[in-house]
Amino acid sequence: MAWASAATALAASLIIPTAFASSSADELVRQARAHEAAHDDAVAVRRYMEALSIEPRNAEAWIGLAALRMKMGEAAEAERVYSAALDRIPSLQIALDGRARARWAQGRHDEAEADLSAFATAQASVAALHDLADWYGLDRRTPAQLAIWRRLQALAVERADSAAEREARRMVRALVILVDCADPASSPVEPDATRRALASIAKRGG
Repeated sequence: MAWASAATALAASLIIPTAFASSSADELVRQARAHEAAHDDAVAVRRYMEALSIEPRNAEAWIGLAALRMKMGEAAEAERVYSAALDRIPSLQIALDGRARARWAQGRHDEAEADLSAFATAQASVAALHDLADWYGLDRRTPAQLAIWRRLQALAVERADSAAEREARRMVRALVILVDCADPASSPVEPDATRRALASIAKRGG
């Protein structure tokens, strides 16, 4: 019985500091957000960092600090914070979305698109796929943009979203025309019957 009591006391002594650290970190995050709302960004940054010094796996502190760095126009610093967050909490997929935007702001488009693609795939995020399609369009990567819109069309069909399906179908049809020779279904190398049928389907938007 004495051994059991000692073990229980030891377990409690380990749990209490952990719970206290979590509570303290959460309070610091609350304070950081209040300072941020009051446009006192320097103090907000300190509070987020203090929260992380107490609880290095506090997701809200990581995301809050990184987003604040982006708002302050410090994209490179925001990227470093998002990367550190992912090192500490690999399951924190929202950090991929944030890091993508930080990298895009720095002109590192290939890395940004890779991050956003990974996030969109993991979360089946329609909003992220729309943004990714826009980025590919800005980079004149029309075949990649077409592929994203085909994914959006498939998601719309799966979710029975008729309005989104119509929009995706229109975009697919337009992008097939733009891609032209880069899209095998639209511009066959040899005019055989099968390729002509695929071309006809592609031009109708699938």
